[in-house]
Amino acid sequence: MALILPHHGVSPKIAIDAFVAPNATIIGDVEIGGEASVWFQTVVRGDVYPIRIGPRSNIQDLSMVHVRTNKYATILEEDVTVGHSVTLHGCILRARCLIGIGAIVLDGVEVGEDTIIAAGSVITPGTIIPPRVLAVGAPCKVKRDLTEQEVVSLKASAENYVLLAKTYRNA
Repeated sequence: MALILPHHGVSPKIAIDAFVAPNATIIGDVEIGGEASVWFQTVVRGDVYPIRIGPRSNIQDLSMVHVRTNKYATILEEDVTVGHSVTLHGCILRARCLIGIGAIVLDGVEVGEDTIIAAGSVITPGTIIPPRVLAVGAPCKVKRDLTEQEVVSLKASAENYVLLAKTYRNA
């Protein structure tokens, strides 16, 4: 069973149809929306400010989600895909964006909807990444606009994880 802990009297709120892996850790002021998923060995630590994970969003294995005390919450809108071993810290991820494996997203960052952040990228504090682009590098910079096919694939990525999570919930 996942480690789900209150902090300062605030307990996580997890939708009944969300999937939280048995060795994930969820702490404090965290809300996880319907059909969202938090995968193996991921830590979501809302101990000093809120974390919101929108419907059908997924945070894959070995990721860390935290906040900046009394300044930056971490918010994932709907259908967001967060790859393996990602660090999210006090940032906003708009609908249907994809954060590639091993990326680091720091305080005050906002990633626009329908955007891809390449694997291994580092988004420095306060950076705004616009909608419908591919951004890459350390520091992360916009490389190009997304094709329509790439935009469609972002929704499909989230849908694939919704289906995969159902197989774990029903096991």
